[in-house]
Amino acid sequence: MNALRLSSRYAPRAFGLTRNVKSTPSLNSYRAFASGSGNVPVASGVPELHELGSVDTGFYDDRIDKVKEPERRAFAYMMLTTVRFAYASAARLLVVKCVASLSISASAAALATADFDLSEVEFGETITVKWRGKPIFIRRRKPEEIDEVRAVPMSHLRDQEADEDRVTNPEWIIVLAICPHLGCVPVSNAGEYNGWFCPCHGSHYDISGRIRKGPAPLNLEVPPYKFMDEKNLLIG
Repeated sequence: MNALRLSSRYAPRAFGLTRNVKSTPSLNSYRAFASGSGNVPVASGVPELHELGSVDTGFYDDRIDKVKEPERRAFAYMMLTTVRFAYASAARLLVVKCVASLSISASAAALATADFDLSEVEFGETITVKWRGKPIFIRRRKPEEIDEVRAVPMSHLRDQEADEDRVTNPEWIIVLAICPHLGCVPVSNAGEYNGWFCPCHGSHYDISGRIRKGPAPLNLEVPPYKFMDEKNLLIG
């Protein structure tokens, strides 16, 4: 097909050149020009380049983008906009969910702290309350019990911690009721030191909640707390 197009393209030119051969200047004309007796010979009847034209219409016949349906372009724009809007909506939803997961809910904030009235707790008594789903021991210590735990040398303690560092009010000791060994709940007012005793593996704690005997490696944990007044305790 290309050969046929080329032949059809150049055939008119070849025909035009053949037709105008007769008008080409003769040899005598060039001799006269060389001897100075004539002017520059000019070939008459030869068309200029821009006058030759072309019959090659293949460029227009084979164009890929010759679809003349403007509404299809509008449809393509609409589809592209729809896809971009869907991606933007998905990204916005993802960001909103991430931010919401990081913010604490009102119910969770309420569980973060708990207040207790200690006005009815007697000296030497231990009560158990719950904070964040965990048991908490609250013991009101007698003056002699305070003197006893504060007289213990640090060298006798596995997890060395002074009683003064574990309480804000010497009269009250507040500890997490979970043994740091394997998570059992100790028994109050029991053991060799009259503090707490873990029946699972035999750990003994004194009245300050410090490990004195048994496999537990650490003292009973002290949760964050503060006294709102003399008898009201806020944990958390």
